[in-house]
Parts: sequence; C-alpha cells; structure tokens
Amino acid sequence: MHRRLLTLLAALPLALAAAPSTQAAGPAVKANGFYVDPDSSAKRWVAANPNDGRASAINSSLANTPTARWFGAWSGAVGTAAGAYAGAAAGAGKLPIMVAYNVYNRDYCGGHSAGGASSPSAYAAWISQFAGGIGGREAVVILEPDSLGDYGCMNQAQITERQNMLTGALSAFARQAPNAWVYLDSGNPGWADAATMAQRLNNAGLRQAHGFSLNISNYFTTAENTTYGNAVNRELSARYGYTKPFVVDTSRNGNGSNGQWCNPSGRRIGTPTQTGGGAEMLLWIKAPGESDGNCGVGAGSSAGQFLPEVAYKMIYGY
Repeated sequence: MHRRLLTLLAALPLALAAAPSTQAAGPAVKANGFYVDPDSSAKRWVAANPNDGRASAINSSLANTPTARWFGAWSGAVGTAAGAYAGAAAGAGKLPIMVAYNVYNRDYCGGHSAGGASSPSAYAAWISQFAGGIGGREAVVILEPDSLGDYGCMNQAQITERQNMLTGALSAFARQAPNAWVYLDSGNPGWADAATMAQRLNNAGLRQAHGFSLNISNYFTTAENTTYGNAVNRELSARYGYTKPFVVDTSRNGNGSNGQWCNPSGRRIGTPTQTGGGAEMLLWIKAPGESDGNCGVGAGSSAGQFLPEVAYKMIYGY
C-alpha cells in the first residue's frame, strides 16, 4: 500500500501533493495540498503592515506557504483550539500540520522556551484533549520538539518521566485521533548520534508513532538530515527490528547551519512544504521569522515573536 501510494504521489505536481495514504490508520490521499494557516504570524504582520517595503516579499515567500500551527498553554482550551483548526483544514479540503508543545519541564536544559504543563498528569490531560479535538479528522502532528534531545542536564528519573509522558501521548493519539499521522521529534544531526537517538526514540514509544521528525527550529541541510534519518533507521532496524518514515523541517535550512542554533545570522528559507524530497515529507514546522529566544539576531525578543527584519533577510539569505 505504502509503495503504491508513493508512486501515485510522485505523479502529482509537488504543489498539489499532500500526505501519503492510510496504513492501518492515517491520513487518506489528498491531492489538493497542505493547509495554510490563515492566522500565522507572517499573515498577521502583513495584514497589519501593508505599506511596509518588506510586506510583499514576506507575503509571497512566507505567509502563503503551508506552515505548522503550534499548540501550547497559549492555546487556551486545547481541545477546542485543535478541533477548530483541524476542522477548518478539513472544511478547506487540506491537510493541517500541528505541533504539540506542552510537555512538562519543556526545554528544561535549553531554557529559551521553558514552560509546559504543570505536572506529568496535567500533560496527560492536555494531550488527551489535544488528540480528542482532532478526533477522526486527518492531520500531521509533530509531538514535542526537542523533547528527546534535551537530556543533557536531566537525571535518569527525569528522563524516564519524560519517556513515559511521550509514550502516553502516543497512546492517546492512537485511541483518540486514529487518522492523524504522529511524528515523535528526534532533534537534529548535531544533537545526538544516531544510535543514541534510536534508543531514545524506542524507549519513548516510537513503535506507536507513524514516524519521527528532524531539524525542528534548526538549520541543518535536508541532505544532512536525510543521512541522519537513514542512520537512525539503520540503528532501529539492527537493535529493535523496525524502521519508521521521517519528516524534515526545511523552513530555515536553505543555507545550512553555521553551528549556532539560536537566531543565527545569514540563514535562509528552505524547500517549501511538500511530500518526498529525501524524506517522507519536507515541512515548514518552525515559522521563518519567529524568534528562537533572546539571542543572536533576535536579541531582545522572546521565543516565538515575529521579527519582520529577520524574516525579510531570511528570504534572501543575508
């Protein structure tokens, strides 16, 4: 089924391709593309600043590219918010990309995006509401960016706690959102070696997920991520007897990485959201122009804040 589906999608123009077909449960074939968030930070900025000299470029290059909607404490009643977003996408006949970003002790070691649910039990309730909001609708869901890379300052009890939260989240999606393809985030090629990440993924319940995600909010090239994803799969196969498809965040990787992760200068947007391209899908998950935190060319900003000058320069790579 999966091989036949990829053949079908390969025959479609990239701009029209969407998510692959069902396996036991998952998004059906859609030939009319991914959902463009009508309330993205880029769209809001363009609407509020139509006479700004940067508005035309930001509108054409960023605001109309399908990009993930992130959900966290700021989303309010997350079941209602997720349901409204997935419902709007379904009504438009498009496939939404949604990010769950609320794990307890989120960004525990990095700090710029620290926060999340108040306890593991609060997270379990939140993720259940998230999954329930999607319900039977089709969606691509990225589960907890950075959660398996952010181990450097954590003790074993905290690591086990996080793994259990992620395993529980995957179980909730399997029960409550059977037509969502859920990708467990696995960091990027510069964070942990493939063997280490394969172990972390497996211990966090990857078998229940559709696949894993790479490069979220980072800058490594698609080729580097594809090499790394394939290496992770070799380790999964050798150690645990299975492999999974993976997706790559290409939103800001057009110039690759300069070794910095927090608002580095000189980065560029990458391949727009599509199927294929070396991974199962290339997706814009981190919105270009949204700050990584109070650092780099985003000094004085907070994580997630839209910075029009950064966005504008990222279009042209300077």
